[in-house]
Amino acid sequence: MITLTRKMKKENDGHSGSSTTESSKRVSIRDKLLVKEVQEMEQTLPITCRVRFEDPHQLHDFHLTVTPDEGFWAGGQFWFHIFVTEDYNMAPPLVKCLTKLWHPNISEDGDICLSLLRQNSIDGMGWAPTRKLKDIIWGLNSLFTDLLNFDDPLNSEAAELYLKDKEAFHSRVVKVTSMKVALGMLCNIP
Repeated sequence: MITLTRKMKKENDGHSGSSTTESSKRVSIRDKLLVKEVQEMEQTLPITCRVRFEDPHQLHDFHLTVTPDEGFWAGGQFWFHIFVTEDYNMAPPLVKCLTKLWHPNISEDGDICLSLLRQNSIDGMGWAPTRKLKDIIWGLNSLFTDLLNFDDPLNSEAAELYLKDKEAFHSRVVKVTSMKVALGMLCNIP
């Protein structure tokens, strides 16, 4: 990161005689990183994930659809909005779940409990500048399988129901997921 910043500064110093119009068109470090990372992310997507860019020139703002093929949420479709701030890669992207679901690590408001989305994480697995977009995608995908965490939930009601009555938890997940799939078909949700 520091090397890239210095290199860009040297390039800009070399063009100090350029007009203000050219300097306003300068590409941010985030955008330079994203060009490479988006290609890598698209090449390594899990088969249960799909990425959609509203504007192909805005690589910092996109949607992810996760369609689990196993576990409690199998058959459902879950949409996430991912926004990469200018502080990237020193800070993690902002991620919000747009789909209402019954999940111990996703609140009803769409907040997500995933260590790598935190700047500072007590488990040591939080965000680091060496992480990439593909790590976020794989992490979100894994929330529906092996990263499912009932011991440190964001939605404590869901976790308590699972620990108390796994059948009731599964029924609630299926009910909410089935309603969402039916609504998606009726409303043509992306």
